Amino acid sequence: MLPQPPGNARAVELDSVPFFPQADYQCGPAALATVLVHTGVDTDADALVPQVYLPGREGSLQPELLAASRRAKRIPWQLEGGSEALFAELAAGNPVLVLQNLGVAALPVWHYAVVVGFEPDTRRVILRSGRERRREEPWGRFLASWNRGELWAMVAMPPGQLPASWTDPEALSRVLARQEASLPTGIAVKAWETALERWPDASAPLFGSANALQASGQHAEAAARYRLLLQREPDHLSARNNFADLLLREGCPGAASAVIEPALAAQPPEPLLSVIRQTAAEIRQAGTQDASHCGLLVAP
Repeated sequence: MLPQPPGNARAVELDSVPFFPQADYQCGPAALATVLVHTGVDTDADALVPQVYLPGREGSLQPELLAASRRAKRIPWQLEGGSEALFAELAAGNPVLVLQNLGVAALPVWHYAVVVGFEPDTRRVILRSGRERRREEPWGRFLASWNRGELWAMVAMPPGQLPASWTDPEALSRVLARQEASLPTGIAVKAWETALERWPDASAPLFGSANALQASGQHAEAAARYRLLLQREPDHLSARNNFADLLLREGCPGAASAVIEPALAAQPPEPLLSVIRQTAAEIRQAGTQDASHCGLLVAP
């Protein structure tokens, strides 16, 4: 029996997605240029070759594609959920970069392409692929080659947008937190703000937003987020630690001590306990005298 497309597969074709015909072995730069330019990045396949093409391998590896996306001030999101995630992104207007193995497991032929549509009547996937602007592949053939590529897929999003297929705020926040160190500070702040707008009642994006604001030097705004989170979840020990650290850096060791003490008393497991103890030790060394503006940072 032929494999069936998922239940959310609908007729769609993203006609406005650009096309960059690939040079020999350079499907990676061409596919990445396709998704980046679609989001407004001023680039092309030739400009991306030095960033992602590895001559010794005659191809590109996924980490290079992810890193180049971040350098272009876009956030790469690897899809989870296979074909259902693929069709969720297409329905939202997001082209999906996929890794296919056009050979067999023993003799792989790796290839990057961009999925831009689906025709349910003919069960064909529409791709920007190789030197073909509009390649149609039967669903079964596409799925088999994508399966051999371990269903690897990504979308590249501006920081003010989130992938449609990521519906769990905790999972999205974990992935965004792992990427944050590789993103410009302003991009990270915007991404967290966008996540918080989608899930205003979720603790993970609120915590991530506070951390990003603190890292960007926006301490008053970060303090407000930490206060809100601790009002909702007084036992959020990581938030207590980070808020106490912010207060210490602002010259408020007395206020910082009051924030960190419940975290110390809770005796959380390692490695968080060591982090909290280190923060508490630094606070004790700073004394107890608070600067005049500290009340503004701790006020409800």
